[in-house]
Amino acid sequence: MPDDEQVAKRADLLPEEKKAGSDDPEAQAEAILEESEERTVSRDASPGTHLEHRTSEDTTPPVE
Repeated sequence: MPDDEQVAKRADLLPEEKKAGSDDPEAQAEAILEESEERTVSRDASPGTHLEHRTSEDTTPPVE
Protein backbone atom coordinates (compact mmCIF):
# COMPACT_ATOMS: atom_id res chain seq x y z
CA MET A 1 0.00 0.00 0.00
CA PRO A 2 1.43 3.39 -0.95
CA ASP A 3 2.31 5.76 1.87
CA ASP A 4 0.84 9.25 2.30
CA GLU A 5 3.90 10.94 0.81
CA GLN A 6 3.70 8.85 -2.38
CA VAL A 7 -0.01 9.57 -2.72
CA ALA A 8 0.45 13.30 -2.16
CA LYS A 9 3.24 13.44 -4.74
CA ARG A 10 1.21 11.52 -7.35
CA ALA A 11 -1.91 13.58 -6.58
CA ASP A 12 -0.09 16.62 -7.98
CA LEU A 13 -1.63 16.38 -11.44
CA LEU A 14 0.33 16.59 -14.66
CA PRO A 15 -0.73 19.32 -17.12
CA GLU A 16 -2.71 16.88 -19.28
CA GLU A 17 -4.40 15.45 -16.18
CA LYS A 18 -5.33 18.96 -15.03
CA LYS A 19 -6.84 19.63 -18.44
CA ALA A 20 -8.93 16.43 -18.27
CA GLY A 21 -9.87 17.15 -14.66
CA SER A 22 -10.14 14.93 -11.61
CA ASP A 23 -12.85 14.90 -8.95
CA ASP A 24 -10.49 13.44 -6.33
CA PRO A 25 -6.79 13.52 -7.26
CA GLU A 26 -5.72 11.83 -4.01
CA ALA A 27 -8.10 8.88 -4.42
CA GLN A 28 -7.05 8.59 -8.06
CA ALA A 29 -3.38 8.68 -7.07
CA GLU A 30 -3.87 6.02 -4.41
CA ALA A 31 -5.68 3.72 -6.86
CA ILE A 32 -2.96 4.17 -9.49
CA LEU A 33 -0.18 3.48 -7.00
CA GLU A 34 -1.92 0.41 -5.56
CA GLU A 35 -2.45 -1.04 -9.03
CA SER A 36 1.15 -0.33 -9.96
CA GLU A 37 2.36 -2.02 -6.79
CA GLU A 38 0.20 -5.08 -7.57
CA ARG A 39 1.71 -5.35 -11.04
CA THR A 40 5.19 -5.03 -9.58
CA VAL A 41 4.60 -7.83 -7.09
CA SER A 42 2.73 -10.13 -9.46
CA ARG A 43 3.26 -9.91 -13.20
CA ASP A 44 -0.06 -11.70 -13.69
CA ALA A 45 -2.01 -9.08 -11.70
CA SER A 46 -2.88 -6.98 -14.72
CA PRO A 47 -5.50 -8.74 -16.83
CA GLY A 48 -5.05 -8.54 -20.55
CA THR A 49 -1.34 -7.95 -20.43
CA HIS A 50 1.26 -10.53 -21.18
CA LEU A 51 4.95 -9.91 -20.90
CA GLU A 52 7.28 -12.18 -22.78
CA HIS A 53 10.73 -12.69 -21.43
CA ARG A 54 13.02 -14.04 -24.10
CA THR A 55 16.66 -14.93 -24.10
CA SER A 56 19.04 -14.63 -27.01
CA GLU A 57 18.51 -18.35 -27.64
CA ASP A 58 14.81 -17.67 -28.30
CA THR A 59 15.41 -15.27 -31.17
CA THR A 60 15.35 -16.20 -34.82
CA PRO A 61 18.70 -16.81 -36.48
CA PRO A 62 19.98 -14.07 -38.79
CA VAL A 63 19.22 -14.39 -42.48
CA GLU A 64 22.35 -15.20 -44.46
